[in-house]
Amino acid sequence: MKLTILCVGKLKEDPERALVARYLERFGQIGAGLGFGAASVTEIAESRALTSSERKTAEAAELKRRVGEARIVALDERGRGLTSEEFAYLLRDWRDAGIRSTAFVLGGPDGLDSGFAKEAYLALSLGRLTMPHGLARVVLAEQVYRAATILARHPYHRA
Repeated sequence: MKLTILCVGKLKEDPERALVARYLERFGQIGAGLGFGAASVTEIAESRALTSSERKTAEAAELKRRVGEARIVALDERGRGLTSEEFAYLLRDWRDAGIRSTAFVLGGPDGLDSGFAKEAYLALSLGRLTMPHGLARVVLAEQVYRAATILARHPYHRA
């Protein structure tokens, strides 16, 4: 199963970008032996529309175009919270069910369009704390890597 982190907005060359790349590279090393494909990040530009509603609508149209047939997981503070183990077993179950691609979608500064979020297979919360967009990407990438280590019984996850 291929994993994509699909984001509205672009990170500069910062520590966050390097950490995301590092965790996704590690995921690729362990995930390949578990039947997972590559994990990648795709960024789309923030809309320049005048209102928040118009920006979210425009961004949702581009996200829909980019997500293709992937199973959509919308990152949303009001979404379902999972433990690392639950997250790992969810990815395992989707892989075992033959899901070929999953897209984790992070909205821009205005959030995700409510219609787009409602169409997602799952709304996932990374926690109740507010965090910068770049840090949310790091947390997600780390949890994807952690999920692979849990499934591989690698000592990285020692809970």
